[in-house]
Amino acid sequence: MTEHKVGTQEEWQAARGELAQLEAELAKRDEEIKQRRHELPWVPVEKEYEFDTEDGKKSLPELFDGRTQLFAYNIMYGPAYTIGACPGCTSLADQFDGGVLHMNKRDVTFVCFSRAPIDRLAAYKKRMGWEFPYVSTNGSDFPFDFGLAMTEEQAQEVPEVKQMIDDPPEWLAFWATQIGAELKDGLREAPGYIAFALEDGTVYHTYTVTAPDPFVSPFFGFLLDRTPKPQPEDPISYRKDEYPD
Repeated sequence: MTEHKVGTQEEWQAARGELAQLEAELAKRDEEIKQRRHELPWVPVEKEYEFDTEDGKKSLPELFDGRTQLFAYNIMYGPAYTIGACPGCTSLADQFDGGVLHMNKRDVTFVCFSRAPIDRLAAYKKRMGWEFPYVSTNGSDFPFDFGLAMTEEQAQEVPEVKQMIDDPPEWLAFWATQIGAELKDGLREAPGYIAFALEDGTVYHTYTVTAPDPFVSPFFGFLLDRTPKPQPEDPISYRKDEYPD
């Protein structure tokens, strides 16, 4: 017999009504946040960057692919990773392909960035069955300039990161084995979204958000939050072809 509270339809409806009020308040707050996000000042990108893509080298304006907006996710896959990208980032990226067409039709080009060399990104993309553009920032100042990666010195200056490197919890030590890199290198990558606009030949940086913001989480987490049973607090993520069972 279930250990969860069981009630009548009337009791459910009353509780659901109270929850609906909280959800409406959250939705209103979310609209306010969205408005504030769109009101952020745009900062001109004056530095020139070059990226390695599967179609050769491209500049930042060329990544827009003829559109006026560029939205990207930075997957944790650093040059020192010998096995593959972060499993958590990978599970998130598994869900991107379905939205690319819809974003393109709304004047937004979507890509993913990583610091690993392009040949390794292309191979990983093939392994995962991804179709979205995957761009390497290897050898560029771009990820460091926009907070998508840290130098070794910067990582040591962040107390939380230094603590995790010096005394990692069990799950994080396991994560290091999943990516095939030491934590001092693995934790230098920042998972997050970044947005740019292109107007009159000028590229503007408009927005960045990195973990642990809830926005940087797999979409299926949104769905699981609405299933009957709470999910266990398990920080371990797996790639879709590596689940233990």
